[in-house]
Amino acid sequence: MISYLSIGDFSRATHMTVKTLRHYHEIGLLEPVDVDPQTGYRRYSAEQIPTAQVVRRFRDLGMPLEEIRTVLATADVPTRNQHINAHLHRLEEELGRTQRAVAALRDLLSPPAAADSPAIELRSVGAVQAAAITATVDAQDTGAWFQGALGELFATVAGQGLRETGHAGGVYADELFTLHRGQATVFVPCDGPVRPVGRVTPLLVPAVELAVLEHCGPPSEVDRAYGTLAAYVTRHALAVDGPIREYYLVGQRHTSDSALWRTEVCWPVFRTSVADPQRAG
Repeated sequence: MISYLSIGDFSRATHMTVKTLRHYHEIGLLEPVDVDPQTGYRRYSAEQIPTAQVVRRFRDLGMPLEEIRTVLATADVPTRNQHINAHLHRLEEELGRTQRAVAALRDLLSPPAAADSPAIELRSVGAVQAAAITATVDAQDTGAWFQGALGELFATVAGQGLRETGHAGGVYADELFTLHRGQATVFVPCDGPVRPVGRVTPLLVPAVELAVLEHCGPPSEVDRAYGTLAAYVTRHALAVDGPIREYYLVGQRHTSDSALWRTEVCWPVFRTSVADPQRAG
């Protein structure tokens, strides 16, 4: 004979609220073994307690209800573990992002030592011939668009037998920052005119005077370099109108560890006495 627990007793046994249990019943995640047709009272069995505890643990780990339902409905153990491991991997990635954000915040709250001031270089960059992809993109999509465009550029340059003559770079319109939607151009300098194919077109990247600061780490933390560079050019009255430029010294092409990526953030400035067109080209 089955021993039933009222929804109240099951709530106490599983530490789930009655409201939560009703919701789980409605969405088919954790259904009572019996519902009185006259009163609508829900009744559960003691055998359902372990299942409820598993559901609660998954929810504590932030697993979406639809994924929990998939896990519970999967009889094949390897397939079930695959779903669980995929969620645990996402949690590890989120934890890594949180830890980096906490470390960055603590660093921001600590007064910098004079010796820790980042090195900002004033640089004159000559015009260079390049293969390029230009598009109007949303700021939230810039990362995915950028990696796809860069891969296409490298493949096209190599496929046409051209030689890369410098670091890949990007030119970003003000609207991409001020409106979170604007024109972005990614380019790869090369030793000959690229033939247009797909999204790739030839481009003469114009000469420019830049204040340059190197950012080490993932793109999600590059805002600190931007802030430092903006403060510098403002203090020294160097800023001029013009798109922001970046150069990618080390990126996904070189290592999957974004902590090792190196990006030069470049702010357009008044003409300087430094002439080094090869450094950033």
